[in-house]
Amino acid sequence: MRKLSVLVISLVLGLMPSLVLAQSTDRSEMDQWIKDTEHQTEPPVGTTITMANWQQYKSVMPLGMIKLFQGVYGWKMPADVQMPVGPPRFDLIPKSWTEATEKYGSQTQVEVLPNGHYRIKNYYAGTPFPNPTEPHKGWKILANNFWFVRPALYVNTEQNYGSVWSVDRFGDIAPSSFDVVYRQTAFISDPGFPHEESYAPGTWQTQYGMQLSPEQARYTASLSMFYQDQEKNPYPDTFVFVPALRRSLRLSTSSRCSPVFGFDWAYDDANGNGFNGSTAVYTADFLADRKIIGMTNFSDTSEGANFPADYDMPIAWPKPSWGKWSLRPVSIIDVHRIPSEAAGYCYSSRIMYVDKELWGAGWVDLYDANRKLWKAIYYYGYFTDIPGLGHSGNGVASVAYDLQNTHMTVWCGFANPWRRKPYINFQAPKEFFNGVKYGTPAGLMQILR
Repeated sequence: MRKLSVLVISLVLGLMPSLVLAQSTDRSEMDQWIKDTEHQTEPPVGTTITMANWQQYKSVMPLGMIKLFQGVYGWKMPADVQMPVGPPRFDLIPKSWTEATEKYGSQTQVEVLPNGHYRIKNYYAGTPFPNPTEPHKGWKILANNFWFVRPALYVNTEQNYGSVWSVDRFGDIAPSSFDVVYRQTAFISDPGFPHEESYAPGTWQTQYGMQLSPEQARYTASLSMFYQDQEKNPYPDTFVFVPALRRSLRLSTSSRCSPVFGFDWAYDDANGNGFNGSTAVYTADFLADRKIIGMTNFSDTSEGANFPADYDMPIAWPKPSWGKWSLRPVSIIDVHRIPSEAAGYCYSSRIMYVDKELWGAGWVDLYDANRKLWKAIYYYGYFTDIPGLGHSGNGVASVAYDLQNTHMTVWCGFANPWRRKPYINFQAPKEFFNGVKYGTPAGLMQILR
């Protein structure tokens, strides 16, 4: 029992050692990429990007994607890769979110405090800064990303395929399943919900995840609570329930670099927008506006996203059956901690390619403390009509590549049949509306009852 306890705690808190391999990509290459892509060559609709022609269109690819095509790391693009290009869509935001942005966006402000922290003022709902400009343009884009377009309630369960697969350098696959409940608790604009929930006062979002398989990790759970007043609470509170101990542990602020459940996402990565930190002690440098190729809305008529059958292995790249890739206008920012909070932090730069409609980052390149490229994380969006909400995000698939250590983690809330997708808002079973159970530390103590 003691050995199991130590193993579970190590996996959750990120204490397991890893072998660091040679690194070949310095942060300065990103600055050169910005210069080289000032004039971009866009693939026409109907083009299929392959290993034979990818260099012609590399100016619309994130730097991490280019590295996969170049094959300079253990993870490299499959020889048979095909990326069919289609037209982009720009009707992906719920009407209520757009209305909130139009009504309240002009009142939102930013204040830089004497200690260097940033404070958002007068934010109510929707996108905080619909047209971010200087001063503090990079931070405003980061704030838009932090409060990106999302539903009030997102639920993924074992029954509708909340699945994660860890893949090592030898191709060994370790599957896991989860219950995941992400809830907005304030700044809500979705119809049928209050503007602010009462079960977790002072927060604006709660993130709950409980592991259901494999059996030896069953009931291990994590809860993060994000606060409205980020000057008072500059970091989210994170609690982990360890079944072998039959109690929860509150993690320190240094745990933001720890891998969630031992996967390739750190706590600061574990959200579908590409950033899960705060806007008080992080800032961002605006680098450029570009068009970037991505799969923002993969097709619900495809054969699905079963792993590994529907992925081009070994790097879990979407097969053409997923749908079309398209060019999206993005703002590229370099996110990092403010100087007074930077010591000991794992990432020197978080390069985010932030979609200018949805404000989520479809791709993120992460640099370690020595300014070497460490990870690349891709988020694939799916949108559909949600009853009572309109057109909205219905989930995300993601792959996190550890380029230095050659392992990766695949998340997908989808599988055949396609009816089995995440629950959005009132699609969710009634039990998941229990905010105390799925959004407070007291709820963690109910797990083994």
